[in-house]
Amino acid sequence: MLPLATAVSLLLSLILYALLGGADFGGGIWDMLAFGPRAARQRKLIAGAIAPIWEANHVWLILAVVVLFTGFPAGFAVMMTALNIPITAMLIGIVLRGSAFIFRNYDSQSGPGQRHWSTVFGIASILTPFSQGMILGALATGQIRVADGHVSTGFFAGWLTLYALACGMFALGLFAFLAATYLTLDAKGQPDLQEDFRRRAIWSGIALVPIALVVLLASRHGAPEMFQGLTRWWAPLLFGATGLCGLGALGALWRRLFAAARAAAAGQVTLILFGWSLAQYPNLVTPDVTVENTCAPETTLRLLLLALGAGALILLPSLAFLFRLFKGDERH
Repeated sequence: MLPLATAVSLLLSLILYALLGGADFGGGIWDMLAFGPRAARQRKLIAGAIAPIWEANHVWLILAVVVLFTGFPAGFAVMMTALNIPITAMLIGIVLRGSAFIFRNYDSQSGPGQRHWSTVFGIASILTPFSQGMILGALATGQIRVADGHVSTGFFAGWLTLYALACGMFALGLFAFLAATYLTLDAKGQPDLQEDFRRRAIWSGIALVPIALVVLLASRHGAPEMFQGLTRWWAPLLFGATGLCGLGALGALWRRLFAAARAAAAGQVTLILFGWSLAQYPNLVTPDVTVENTCAPETTLRLLLLALGAGALILLPSLAFLFRLFKGDERH
């Protein structure tokens, strides 16, 4: 039970990172794609929505990494070795994105500097989630093999496949949809901007359907164990619930029920990651690295779970206060 509980805590941290940090990346995508007479106001709204919380949102990625290397050290070693290139690209994207965001904020508001920093910010906001989706996809391909505790397939296995690349595109679309949906609430009191992001949320939500279909079809040959997992008895229930959340979000956006749309979009993302984890379980890296054969000793897992529980008593109320302070209705 301890390995499973640790794996669940890893999944929860990834879900929270997607719901919070993923929306930040999506905001960067829309910042790069801002156009028309309201482009400057759109970018200002995005910056205002991201600025108070973007550093705190990376807590969940840090937590996921800590849980992974503490709870599943052998699995961590395999992932960091086999996926060194896309993980490095992801980290470079995170650093460039944060740096560009800060430099743009404090640079001269007129002149070429703003344009240059915005370009770096936008490119990094695309590179990072694409790399993250590609990494998760690569873990399920079955092409990363381990022999005698060492990666035997080199640095290019798995992540350059059609399935992994499709997962990268799906992550981009999902985060763009999530961000646009969130931004409809941040634009409260600015109906023209609210309509801009409402339209973008609807179109990006619709675009997720064919991308998801490509991911599913690519998994048949590109990640056969994942495809098999997605055809288990629970799959129709999960697909149905995910579809209902997606349709609910689009319906709420159409009717301008923005708070309901945000809740439904968050539910959709949660169910997608939950379904991925169910289909992937018990593998961390298909097929050789599992939750059971790479977990740390029971004493380590027990102490890790106790530390996570104690930390949650401090972290969760602190983050709730932070969001209430900067994201509460009183801001509007």
